[in-house]
Amino acid sequence: MSLETDLQQRAGNKCELCGQQDALSAYKIPNSPGNELTYYAWICETCKSQYEDSTLADENHWRCLNEGIWSETPAVQVLSWRMLNKLKNIGWANDLLDMAYLDDDTLAWAKAGMDDNEQTAVLKHVDCYGAELQKGDAVVLVKTLDVKGATFSAKMGTVVRNIRLVEDNVEQIEGKVNGSQIVILTKYVRKSNPKE
Repeated sequence: MSLETDLQQRAGNKCELCGQQDALSAYKIPNSPGNELTYYAWICETCKSQYEDSTLADENHWRCLNEGIWSETPAVQVLSWRMLNKLKNIGWANDLLDMAYLDDDTLAWAKAGMDDNEQTAVLKHVDCYGAELQKGDAVVLVKTLDVKGATFSAKMGTVVRNIRLVEDNVEQIEGKVNGSQIVILTKYVRKSNPKE
């Protein structure tokens, strides 16, 4: 049997990272100590391209790592661990990385592939429609939000001006509503038009 056939069987003919069934191929894990089946994964083109160029990383696509990091296949654990490191400036990815367990040999293999100077993926603060948010922008709430520790709710349609980006969490911004500085999840805002 060929390496590809063996990989297809091991993977059930789906991407070992995200489960997609299209555009699959054998992928040799960079910095692997050998050339056997153990050091390959069966992955889709989307995972391959985003893994190799983390600036293309789509945070939502990589939520598949919630399962991948717990795979019984060391190659999948290594790819998952490395990708989580590239995404560690996102809250859920960093939390998952903290919980992950790799045996000593697998962890050493995973770390061998990480360049000390490798940057984490450059992820941006985006609104509910995917528009990039910048410091100083104005946003509009797309949902009425309960404000913790306050006696008011931030009403849907409220314009929040001069926002500040939360540096270590791309899912959060800060802004003033009713004179109070609050943290707002980016999924509940849209970037404001200049006329609003």
